[in-house]
Amino acid sequence: MEINPLTVGPIVGETTTNRVRIWGRGRADIVQDTPRRCFGVLRLRPSGRAAWSQPRFFKMNPNFDLTGIAVINRLKPDMPYEYEIGYFFSDVELLDAPSRHLDWGKASSGSFRTASANDQQPRDLVIGSCRYLLKTFLGSFFDNRGDKTFRSIYRQIDKGQPLHQLIMMGDQIYADDLNAFNPDKTIDQFYRRYRDAFSQKHIRRLMSRVPTYMTLDDHEIEDNWPQKASDKDWKTLFPIAIHAYQGYQLSHSPCIPVRGTRLQGTPNHLWYDYTDGCVDVFVCDSRTERYPENQDAQDQVSIKDRRMLGEEQFRALKRWLADGSGRVKVVVTSVPFFPDSASGEGQDKWSGYPTQRQQLLRHIESRQINKVVFFSGDVHASFSCELHSPSGLKIISVVSSAFFWPYPHPSARHFQLRGTIDGGGAGQFALAAASRVISDDCFSRVRITPTQLSVNVYSRKGRRMGRETVHRF
Repeated sequence: MEINPLTVGPIVGETTTNRVRIWGRGRADIVQDTPRRCFGVLRLRPSGRAAWSQPRFFKMNPNFDLTGIAVINRLKPDMPYEYEIGYFFSDVELLDAPSRHLDWGKASSGSFRTASANDQQPRDLVIGSCRYLLKTFLGSFFDNRGDKTFRSIYRQIDKGQPLHQLIMMGDQIYADDLNAFNPDKTIDQFYRRYRDAFSQKHIRRLMSRVPTYMTLDDHEIEDNWPQKASDKDWKTLFPIAIHAYQGYQLSHSPCIPVRGTRLQGTPNHLWYDYTDGCVDVFVCDSRTERYPENQDAQDQVSIKDRRMLGEEQFRALKRWLADGSGRVKVVVTSVPFFPDSASGEGQDKWSGYPTQRQQLLRHIESRQINKVVFFSGDVHASFSCELHSPSGLKIISVVSSAFFWPYPHPSARHFQLRGTIDGGGAGQFALAAASRVISDDCFSRVRITPTQLSVNVYSRKGRRMGRETVHRF
């Protein structure tokens, strides 16, 4: 039986010391008005070995655009693996699928390295957000300018630069790129948007080889969500957008629990955390749990009562920060925690939710939590800076955006890079050590060790922009 190459993917998702999730999409096939069952299959081996594992079968779910997840357990820490993956049609149930005489000649392929169990092991990451892909009234316009960003990242790997994680911090799609004229409204439109974004050549090649972690921002739903959301939007647009997001972004993250080799249950939140080497990462949902929910409510709610994160997520984040792991604590939040925007856009960032920001700063200061780093995107500029507490504790912010945005980018004047931020009961926190602001399409390479963090920013075509910035813990 011939194994077909995936129509989208593969994507290497959550990768722990002993497990990996690999995502892919099959294809619908209808015979005599009856849809055929579509299954995925994967085999893997440690890199350089001759013998493949037994094939692992999994379902391509028609409720999620024929996407599926292969969950592979019992792997070894910090070990390189290679795999082949594809799909096939069958008229029998998955348990009865044939496991012999499989022709892998056309299957998709990739590789990955499992996470490190050594909490002193440095990690190399690429971070970024906001990859625009134009849709016109004539349909999808296959603009490959944004895909050149991912070609540049992959070329760095080919030249021997290690990459342990790719973190995509929101706006992986622009479902509203024509705004009021023709925004995506149906599940098929959202699915098509994801298929276009994730099937371009270079992003596909990169995600098939590097553990990729994602979170959403507003454009996975609509611009500045939920500021203008109506009751109807919450009942129709939001469930559709999140259903597509779950299938294409959330399902290969640590958010959905795994039992054995299967995903279990339906997620009731969109945030998650994971660990690799010297780094703990908490990926926030800083978009869908906001309160108040819309502009009308904002007129009635005091700014001190506004929330960026829901109470359950906020408590989980504070517990995670204070768990005493000793590793570097990276908080991924789609909009900047600091510095603030100098324009009126600040209400959409953490500066527009001052009470929760002050509570987090007080939590970090009162418990003397060291080595806290915030990663964010959204603002179509890239830079890093520090925030110093009254006791001298240092918090680092790395902002990286956009992967590709074909319109003007904000300059350094757009951001408040000097002065202080109010920490409430914890006192005033001083801004310091701001890097150059890069106002162009780019991505950031971040190397994290137990004692420092270094940032290099690269253009869409791979040219280093400015000097390396080093922040010591």
